[in-house]
Amino acid sequence: MAAVLLTGPGDFDRLEYRTDVPVPQPSEDQVLIRVRAAGVNNTDINTRIGWYSKTVTVDTADAAAVDGDGPEDGGWGGALDFPRIQGADAAGEIVAVGGNVDPDRIGERVLVSTMQRHPSGDRPWVTEVFGSEFDGAFAQYAVAHHRETHAVDCDWTDVELASIPCAYSTAENMLHRIGLGAERVLITGASGGVGSAAVQLAKRRGATVIAVSGTAKADGVRALGADRIVDRDADLIVELGEQSVDVVVDLVAGPGWGQIVNVLRIGGRYITAGAIAGPLVELDVRDLYLKDLTLKGSTYQEAGVFENLIGYIERGEIAPVVAGTYPLSEIVQAQEDFLAKGFIGKLVLVPPTD
Repeated sequence: MAAVLLTGPGDFDRLEYRTDVPVPQPSEDQVLIRVRAAGVNNTDINTRIGWYSKTVTVDTADAAAVDGDGPEDGGWGGALDFPRIQGADAAGEIVAVGGNVDPDRIGERVLVSTMQRHPSGDRPWVTEVFGSEFDGAFAQYAVAHHRETHAVDCDWTDVELASIPCAYSTAENMLHRIGLGAERVLITGASGGVGSAAVQLAKRRGATVIAVSGTAKADGVRALGADRIVDRDADLIVELGEQSVDVVVDLVAGPGWGQIVNVLRIGGRYITAGAIAGPLVELDVRDLYLKDLTLKGSTYQEAGVFENLIGYIERGEIAPVVAGTYPLSEIVQAQEDFLAKGFIGKLVLVPPTD
């Protein structure tokens, strides 16, 4: 089959497009999926460059610009086995099943959970990532645990479906974990894959959405449902005022992080699932305890989060936001365009059909 092999941590030259990779075979609890489309995500690039290593302290764009090999401990859970087929988003069709899986599932149109619980025994806070700890969607075929492979019945295209798993489950998980309701929420990085998903999903929950975005993308983010746009270079305290929001959904972090704490009201809640502007921030702990703030991280997804997304799709409660598609063989161009951040939503790779 055709597939992209990540041969080690480092630059684009570590991505090797091949057409002679063996088709994987499903184990007893797995299904074999014919991948029809695969989204591009920050996590694919972060894993390729080794950004998750604690030795990396710069933002994702600066880390990606460094020539040479990346750190060996740069995967979600530390060191990875190479070669690895990446790809956190898989939309496709089940074409074979393992011995413990109902054969009637063959032919189902499916999406695969990015953050998988069952391969690790569904232990709380333990997550294995599709396309990181094991092979993912950047191939014509992939295998996944049958409980992490969800049937979906809708009229969306395969490309549109492939824009959902990683970005929307990350966003939905953050809103679920922080308990967002009809409140004022500030969403950073609102034009990206997770951010644009969070805008839609927050509006679905009845929230008033304040989105942080570049000026050039403001109209596009507003079209997703944002009630107010704040330029990403603006001073949040000047624009919004201190103690002006109930919840912050943050994907950026970096040097402007202190302003976020100041705009949270007393008793406010903060949650993060990314740090594209840099992983190190400065916190005045007095703000944390004197304002009774709640700060949360978000990776592990409990049962119901991904299933909720399937329901939202089937009931037409959310919409895909696809900015462009590329043949799988053009993965380097897709990642270069992804890093340039000149779009709203998601970029999607399409494997060959033969």
